[in-house]
Amino acid sequence: MKFGGTSVADGECIQRVADILESHRAEGVELAVVVSACSGITDQLVSVAREVVNSRDNAAIESFIHAMRTRHMKTLEQVAPDYIPEVTAVFDDRLCQLRNILNAVFTLKELTPRSQDYIMTFGERFSAPLLSAALRQRGVPSVALDGVEAGIITTSNHGDARALPASENHIKSRVVPMLSETVPVVMGFMGATEEGFITTLGRSGSDYSAAVIGSGIDADEIWIWTDVDGVMTSDPRIIRDARVLSDVSYLEAMELSYFGAKVLHPRSVEPAMQKDILVRVKNTFNPGHPGTSILRKEHREKRVVKAISFIEKVALINITGAQMIGRPGVAKAIFSALAEREVNVMMISQGSSEANISLIIDEAHLEEAMDGLSPLAREGVVREVTYDRDVVAAAVVGAGMAGTPGTGGRIFTALGKAGINAMMISQGSSEVNVSFVVKGGDGKRALQVLHDEFRLSEDCDD
Repeated sequence: MKFGGTSVADGECIQRVADILESHRAEGVELAVVVSACSGITDQLVSVAREVVNSRDNAAIESFIHAMRTRHMKTLEQVAPDYIPEVTAVFDDRLCQLRNILNAVFTLKELTPRSQDYIMTFGERFSAPLLSAALRQRGVPSVALDGVEAGIITTSNHGDARALPASENHIKSRVVPMLSETVPVVMGFMGATEEGFITTLGRSGSDYSAAVIGSGIDADEIWIWTDVDGVMTSDPRIIRDARVLSDVSYLEAMELSYFGAKVLHPRSVEPAMQKDILVRVKNTFNPGHPGTSILRKEHREKRVVKAISFIEKVALINITGAQMIGRPGVAKAIFSALAEREVNVMMISQGSSEANISLIIDEAHLEEAMDGLSPLAREGVVREVTYDRDVVAAAVVGAGMAGTPGTGGRIFTALGKAGINAMMISQGSSEVNVSFVVKGGDGKRALQVLHDEFRLSEDCDD
């Protein structure tokens, strides 16, 4: 079971989580728990690190350390009064470590990816001992582990590391023996390289941690506890009549999470899929709701489309030139230039004439992408490289689209009637996802138009 930041935001929330865990433990269920930082803490850690690297004094450090201690001590007093001395000693030791690294960043005027990863893990270094103590306060045996102690070994890609296959045996040997006697509470979002350097698994990476731990212990099920009732047909902040889906396939869940659905980390499904483990998404604040089940075999509804999501803060790059037609190696040159600068390509579309290639990337990587691609124009490999920041990428997802004629026509006819122009279109061979790009100002309206077109607010299961 993984609990997100809003699920452990304060003392009341942690008590609610402890209720859930205690009740399942009482039923004889063996539990491994992964926990995120308390709501807002990771953002604050990133903010203070970036502030002190450019500051003339280090006053912000002591102010932040005081605020961290105050917030977590208040929660500790609420959830585990019998364990205040023990957990306070842990807090103070970790606050000392945090103070030291922030002072080092201030002194050196340098914030490396490695040091930022280390700083970002301190939220979980406080939330896990809190939840573990809350369980022990109720008489439930528990121990807090960091991601390294739990056995998560990762690549060295700081800020977006991936778990290595070696993690499985480490987790089996370290976590599995605990399950019959205690509830291990693992700090999510973090692991370490084989050399021992702390890494993070990307924002919202606690989902991924949970899937890696779940796979490592050969769990019967992996439950992702969040603050919504499950995977929804669209973002409920945009689409008021969005509804919870009772089930989705692994592939559908991956497509939705990759294209902006916040319920799951994009990589969190992969470890479960390898072991064919059922994943449930449930609401900590409404535990009686059945939530959404994620499983290998998709449940086809009468409706061919299941959900629609979109990503903001992306950029569209257009690469054009007649000299690209029939010339081997152009695509290699383009993607090699992007790979050298660690720019991830989210979507690709190429015209049949081969004279145009369009790409969608994270807007934050646009400068690096243009630095890599501009030389290709100067060298005559392509004629022109242009970009547009004012775009969003949307995805229409549903296993029912595979082999169903006319779905694409319905999508783009509906957009056309609403006066929304698709600037780029992409579809994978699985036919589970049709993706397109529209102007930024049209994104939310495009979601509503298609949600209405496919009547996603209505339940029409077979």
